[in-house]
Amino acid sequence: MKAVVRSPLVAALVGGVVVAIVFVALDVGGSSHTTTVLQQAPIMNDATTSGGSSANAAEALTPHDIYQRDAPGVVFVRAHVSQTEQSPFGMPQAQSQGEATGSGFVIDAAGYVLTNYHVVEHATDITLGFDDDTTVPARVTGTDPNNDLALLKVDPAKAKLTPLTLGNSSTAEVGDPVLAIGNPFGLDRTLTTGVVSALQREISAPNGFTIQHVLQTDAPINPGNSGGPLLDAAGRVIGINSQIETGSSGSTGSVGIAFAVPINTAKQLLNQLKAGDVSHAYLGITGVTIDASLAGMGVRATSGVLVQTVVADGPSGRAGLRGGTIQSEVDGVQVALGGDVIQSLDGIPITAIDQLSSEVDRHKPGDVVQLRVLRGDAEQTISVRLGTAPKEAPSASTEESTP
Repeated sequence: MKAVVRSPLVAALVGGVVVAIVFVALDVGGSSHTTTVLQQAPIMNDATTSGGSSANAAEALTPHDIYQRDAPGVVFVRAHVSQTEQSPFGMPQAQSQGEATGSGFVIDAAGYVLTNYHVVEHATDITLGFDDDTTVPARVTGTDPNNDLALLKVDPAKAKLTPLTLGNSSTAEVGDPVLAIGNPFGLDRTLTTGVVSALQREISAPNGFTIQHVLQTDAPINPGNSGGPLLDAAGRVIGINSQIETGSSGSTGSVGIAFAVPINTAKQLLNQLKAGDVSHAYLGITGVTIDASLAGMGVRATSGVLVQTVVADGPSGRAGLRGGTIQSEVDGVQVALGGDVIQSLDGIPITAIDQLSSEVDRHKPGDVVQLRVLRGDAEQTISVRLGTAPKEAPSASTEESTP
């Protein structure tokens, strides 16, 4: 998706740069001298750049303002992990012990804390460190590996809770200033700043499924930031920092490309996370988006999703959907031709694999959906009763997606 930077001021204002304000003072003798006062520039947002009311103008916060207000709501997550390793013969062989560290943030006065699933995966016990140097035990109330989310709970009587305000990630635009607070390399409550670099990215979840609508930022994110908040110019949480791009060198540090799970995804799942682990609807296919690269390859549709593989005992397999049988190569990528083309779901036109995934995810396991597919030259409608997504995604190439 192409987008434009909304304001040329962003690059100068983000990060709390120090600006010089010059005052000229006249003394009695008529001579003058110049006094330079150093002042931190506020981060500008929609309200401050569009001549908003005085109430909106109050949102012109500096990074220091946001840090002072929000840092107490960021916690240091320590998870003691124990994982059974498998022998080459598939039998339990050994227990590996260790400690995973990351970040999280308080979302309400009841003691709920959001973090990443991969921070607490395989945890046997979890403690949260607060800014007043107290350490409090926490328990996992629910997880969603598909979106790398986990919800923790502490006894509110044992911790000083500073809930952060949850914002709206759908309003983020490329160029918007953002801030991250977390515990990189164990350095508690570290502030970094940057901008929203891109929208609608996709990243792989810990279990191999695809996380959608991801925010990309150039705010420095490092190991230990996982699970911490990505904040907008008003200090509202718009994302949960989850992954970084390491580059070809394999460095574990920031290279200026980081990804955050959108807060709207977490908000939609909060009730389920409070009640237990999240279940997702499952179609049971892998597929690729049909575009111009497939022209001349015998695909009779110009848009839709070309089914690559069908999980034999999955919902689509039981309904009779067919995957590709002819292996070919398109732009260096292996593509299976000859499969069904999904053109609509419940009457909604499908033009891309990520759209298909989103439509499936709007449903619950057990729902019945109507797929309009093109098989050869003939169109037909196939009813599929959606299943429950497995704990691990079926194997798929990097160019495929698995709804």
